[in-house]
Amino acid sequence: MNQFHETAVERRVMTPDAVAFLVDLEREFGWRRGRILDAREARQRRISAGEMPDFLPETRETRESEWVVAPVPSALEDRRVEITGPVERKMMINGLNSGARVYMADFEDATTPTWDNLMNGHINLVDAYRREIRLDTGDRTYRLGDAPATLMVRPRGWHLEEKHFLVDGVPMSASLFDFGLYMFHGGREAIATGSGPFLYLPKLESHEEARLWNDVFVWTQDRLDIPQGTIKATVLIETILAAFEMDEILYELRDHSAGLNAGRWDYIFSLIKKFHAHPEFVLPDRGQVTMTVPFMRSYCDLLVSTCHRRGAHAMGGMSAFIPNRRDTAVTERALEAVRADKSREAGAGFDGTWVAHPDLVPVAMAEFDRVLGDRPHQIDRRRDDVSVTAADLLDLDFPGSVTLDGVRSNVSVGIRYLSAWLGGTGAVALDNLMEDAATAEISRSQIWQWQRHGVTTDDGQVVDEALVRRLAAEVVETEERGPFAERIEEARKVFEDVALSDHFTDFLTPTAYELIN
Repeated sequence: MNQFHETAVERRVMTPDAVAFLVDLEREFGWRRGRILDAREARQRRISAGEMPDFLPETRETRESEWVVAPVPSALEDRRVEITGPVERKMMINGLNSGARVYMADFEDATTPTWDNLMNGHINLVDAYRREIRLDTGDRTYRLGDAPATLMVRPRGWHLEEKHFLVDGVPMSASLFDFGLYMFHGGREAIATGSGPFLYLPKLESHEEARLWNDVFVWTQDRLDIPQGTIKATVLIETILAAFEMDEILYELRDHSAGLNAGRWDYIFSLIKKFHAHPEFVLPDRGQVTMTVPFMRSYCDLLVSTCHRRGAHAMGGMSAFIPNRRDTAVTERALEAVRADKSREAGAGFDGTWVAHPDLVPVAMAEFDRVLGDRPHQIDRRRDDVSVTAADLLDLDFPGSVTLDGVRSNVSVGIRYLSAWLGGTGAVALDNLMEDAATAEISRSQIWQWQRHGVTTDDGQVVDEALVRRLAAEVVETEERGPFAERIEEARKVFEDVALSDHFTDFLTPTAYELIN
């Protein structure tokens, strides 16, 4: 029925009752997850054949009628700055102590799902709720301060499986596995602390997928004898298709909703992925796709106006910049970029935002303090001035170019990140940015897109297989004695396999997942 190697940590997490709960959860909902994945594939085939997404006519009444989501508990009222990171012990402690209002413990894009990482992650959640989480390194002891951030958890997306745990001979849904263990252990501890089981839901593509999550919540609360509505979830709008169904997603989760988040990096990746067959959707260098270009600005405006009309929090996106303590000039540029980004978000009506590094918390906090003052949020700012059409969400009319430096950066970031990921680290500082699976997806998908459609760089070089392989070889040669050396050759192979494939690979990490324990 299941497959894992017993250790002291596993005995604490994979108790007989927890295992039974996971099995029942998968049997109850795993078949519906299969239908969702089938629906995704069918929708992708239609888009590749020329169908463009639009707001759904069959849900017009939901969009046009008046309703609001259930109120959130006090622990989620003020979320002006949230910090995210993996479920690794030291980073969790630092994130909880960072001064941010929320720490989002991420089982998805920031964590390599090795069995040890998953098991220790669930231990860390329970210890954090009990205020027993600490780490002695010999040189320093890390422990929680007096006012830790509220803890939220992101399980893996519907597209992923947990190969280490089989139900009826089949790998369990990674979403249900992460969620089930969290609720069975950490969710109960969260309630005991006076907080609650608070979630971020990644990579949804439709309101039917939100409906499945809601049904999972209802079933779980009944099964664990938890009052209905206790679970609260923020949905990351990080796919282009979900942007057309924001009202519907909030409606499906209305008793369990904690709002929506503008997951910018995966959103860019999603646009490339969904329209990979169409040359008119080729994007320029990643650094030129800012939040002010038409399709990104429209998406954010629509998210804020939709959330506030429904009484829900609208959360801004991630700033991936990180300080460089050895280079003050780089740090100043990073801080200024973060300051401008967060000023724009607060001014646009967002109720909070994400950062990737504790040093950025004061910068982001200052910008939201300036707009919010003593108010916990600005949900009462309705943004009735916003009117976004389907064409606005797909508007790629902005200046930009593909550069050789952009190609080189994507190849370098993709391979180095994959090497770290294969080594068990899912969040990596590269070139003064915090890279995770979402940004690695942009890197490899842009290479595929540029090579597939015969893009020429601004200095006249064709982005073809030969160029990509040459740049990949340069990365490997440079890193042979560097911090990413151990699995750099495997990383190059995975990167080249997906970036140069004849067919677009939906996600990068399932390919790499086969190479980890």
